[in-house]
Amino acid sequence: MNKKRGYGFMLLLAVILLAGCSNVGSAATNNQTQAEASSIPEATAPPEQRVISTTVAITQMLDALEVDLVGVPTSSKILPARYDDVTRVGNPMSPDMELVKSLKPTEVLSVTTLEYDLKPVFEAAGMQAGFLNLTSVESMNLELKKLGETYGKQAQAQVIIDRFDAKVAEIKEATEGKEKPTVLILLGVPGSYLVATEKSYIGDLVRLAGGVNIAQGVDVEYLASNTEYLHNSNPDVILRAAHGMPEEVVKMFDKEFQKNDIWKHFKAVQNDRVYDLEESLFGTTGNLFAVDAIDALMGMLYP
Repeated sequence: MNKKRGYGFMLLLAVILLAGCSNVGSAATNNQTQAEASSIPEATAPPEQRVISTTVAITQMLDALEVDLVGVPTSSKILPARYDDVTRVGNPMSPDMELVKSLKPTEVLSVTTLEYDLKPVFEAAGMQAGFLNLTSVESMNLELKKLGETYGKQAQAQVIIDRFDAKVAEIKEATEGKEKPTVLILLGVPGSYLVATEKSYIGDLVRLAGGVNIAQGVDVEYLASNTEYLHNSNPDVILRAAHGMPEEVVKMFDKEFQKNDIWKHFKAVQNDRVYDLEESLFGTTGNLFAVDAIDALMGMLYP
């Protein structure tokens, strides 16, 4: 073999060897890729959401967000048609724990107003509940945002939040520069009544509508009534909110105002500025009727 042919033979041999190495590398890579692919778990469907709402306000909110439920509260109020065939789990203040547990919920929702009483009950039944803060429009907006994120309903949540924000901005502009009326809010239940502070939901609505609650500077939502103290505050407006059995509570308020002579000396009574709030609009917790409630308050605070 001459020198030139020997060189060509060696070059050809090198090319063949390189090609062989390349094929080996490709085969190894393919084998590795197949091994890695086989180790990746197959995609699984997200776990089923089995949500129970134990209050009317939360049920209405979840309906607006188009969230399906497996349990809703037992109530004399009409619940959204979406939940006509859904199991009723009892009164918001005392849900049927055995029934709730039997539905195997992934989440149970109540409100912070009931947390002190209900949290230990849920824990005793071996369940964890989520308590939504609906004591103000701002806190309700935050809860709506969280619910939207949790259930993939961000767009629906934002529509509601934007509507609330637009109303608050509108009222702020309408009351700018006006003298703010002082307001006493009485929350009545059958047989008794309390004073709603600025920390309560209705108190927050009054603030947003441009009123000044006479019960300020405390961290609780409601106070025991002291008519002498209330008279000294002498509010411009008295709001009476009926909860539970509205007709019975209104009669109770009427009897109290007639029987207890001190009420006759209130400026609000003398000026005929005592208003009974419609229960469907003015719940004890935040709800989707906040805009309508603020509009109604405007007519009472700024007649």
